[in-house]
Amino acid sequence: MSVVVHDLLRLSQSETASVRQLADVLLRDASLTSKVLRVSNSVYCNPGREVVKTISRAVVVIGFDQVRMIGLSVSLLDGLLKGSPRDQLQSLLARSFHGAMQARNLAQYISLAEKEEIFIATLLRHLGELAFWSQANAAEAERMVVALEASPDDRERASKDVLGTSFDQLTLGLLKTWNLGEIGQLVQASRTANGPAARTVALGSAIAQTAERGWGTEAMQDLARQVAGLIGVAPDEAMQQILASTDEAIHVAGTCANGDLGAWIPRTNELPLDLSALLAIDAEPAHQARSVVQEPLLQPNLDMLKLSLQNMALMSKSPINVDTTLSTLMNGLHLGVGLERVMLAVLADNQSRFKARRVIGKGTQHWTQDFNLQCSKNDTNIFSYALEQREALWVGTAKSAALNGMVPQQMRDWLGDGMFFIAPILAGNRQIGVLYGDMRISGRALSASQFAAFKRFTELTGACLNALSRRS
Repeated sequence: MSVVVHDLLRLSQSETASVRQLADVLLRDASLTSKVLRVSNSVYCNPGREVVKTISRAVVVIGFDQVRMIGLSVSLLDGLLKGSPRDQLQSLLARSFHGAMQARNLAQYISLAEKEEIFIATLLRHLGELAFWSQANAAEAERMVVALEASPDDRERASKDVLGTSFDQLTLGLLKTWNLGEIGQLVQASRTANGPAARTVALGSAIAQTAERGWGTEAMQDLARQVAGLIGVAPDEAMQQILASTDEAIHVAGTCANGDLGAWIPRTNELPLDLSALLAIDAEPAHQARSVVQEPLLQPNLDMLKLSLQNMALMSKSPINVDTTLSTLMNGLHLGVGLERVMLAVLADNQSRFKARRVIGKGTQHWTQDFNLQCSKNDTNIFSYALEQREALWVGTAKSAALNGMVPQQMRDWLGDGMFFIAPILAGNRQIGVLYGDMRISGRALSASQFAAFKRFTELTGACLNALSRRS
């Protein structure tokens, strides 16, 4: 293990680590610093596209834990992938990174405090096997390949035959040598899923491994049901959360590593639109299962996202007009961020109700005539609550369960049930209305990266409208 990886792991276990300490570790390696800044400037991690030129600025823009996690990921991936890495190493490393992203997002979903420890434990869960494929000579590697082919479902037995010890024992030994006792304990606990954090590590790792055999397998269906039970949603919503985390892992892995590590992670772009049908596929005849495939799902377009954010940033300084601002906003959220339905609802009739001003997405055209939600101080709904709180909300997660009572039946009749984003639009101190976005057409789960971009568009919209009002 490199000194940089060791020091980053040490900082990960410290509750008092400072920005200066983190910067000192990363700045020892110019190549590592460059890659951390590159990831920090990517649209996926930094949807606001605020230019990041220093480690300290990266901490301000995307957060201390995120920078530390990126630094650890990059240094570990580069250390293992140096030279001419074997396919077995790249495949296992991609699976480990994919599992770590799944586990971290699950931890975030259920508000576990130890998100970074969960990410690291999942990333290092197969450290012993990773170290073997990274360091083994040709003869040792060939013997291991033969042993694994003889025992494809028992990798631990194969490793004992070749090495005299199991991969699990090698992993725990390395973690102990690296003074990562707490991470080692979490890795051990994950073997029996003992406790919420350990269960999250186990699920993340299992999802990444099972995905390689296909999204429609019975094993993946079972994992989706386990995730549903953990985070408190329906199985099809849990499956969409899994798919969103996979897309995030593909993007981030492609930016972190020297090679295209993201290419080893299973793709999600050719999936049935009806996820409930996917989760019940084992009970359907084959010809019926195939019939659920429909039109391609809307996917985020990072080039469109970048262009829309840049244009809105320019318009916040040199305003053009309201129509151009709102058109850029709606196209950026729909085509760039990949939100299937978006609505800007403004206060109308002496601020007594919300009416749809702009909409985009399949089936939203009638909203501009029909959507009419009362705004009353005596009966607070989620629209007026978001405006009063002056903050963006992600409704429909376990963390936001207390807000479900603010979604009136009238709103459910118009928009349906499930997750959605909502945020206030403010021009200075003046309340304009709220921005709404969801994925109700396909039923896919919303992602953390979409929420970050949604918040950034909200801020820029307010800045643009404020600039227009000052010009007037």
